[in-house]
Amino acid sequence: MVSDGMVVAKFGNILAKHCLDQRCSTELLRATEHTQSISSQLGIVARVKAVTGESKASSELLLSNVQNLIQAVQHVLRAAEAACVKGLGQPSADPEEEEVAAYCQQWRKNLTQHRAKEALNSDRDELGLRKTRGAKAEPTLMSLVQEQPPGSRNIPKHPSPRKGPTVMDRHL
Repeated sequence: MVSDGMVVAKFGNILAKHCLDQRCSTELLRATEHTQSISSQLGIVARVKAVTGESKASSELLLSNVQNLIQAVQHVLRAAEAACVKGLGQPSADPEEEEVAAYCQQWRKNLTQHRAKEALNSDRDELGLRKTRGAKAEPTLMSLVQEQPPGSRNIPKHPSPRKGPTVMDRHL
């Protein structure tokens, strides 16, 4: 979980670097730093627990840190969604940055399609407000990750092979 938290933080840093909206970029950087901090804390707590053995206090502390990391990751993903909607600049020639950009473009395309379908098939009440019963939720970055099995990504592969794991090689 610690390494996955760091992967999400790296994902957030790449997006913040290319976000066109300064406020979204700042929020994403803040969420990313928080996630990195909690990931580091979780790593420390896990190592201490491994050395000290089974104790209720250390188990509770470990669980608390895991829950905090999950919330921090969710915050990064919500901030990343906002950054994607506001717009991203062109990624550099770095394959990892291109991969993150392609992933975000895929999510944004899914979101646009969903909103277009909702506009065409929207059920409105007598005041013109959208009815919530039966409406499908908008796609999120988290749902995009959860839909894809670990081995099959819909992200274009790069012609040059990369050494080592990348941000998108792991399940977020």
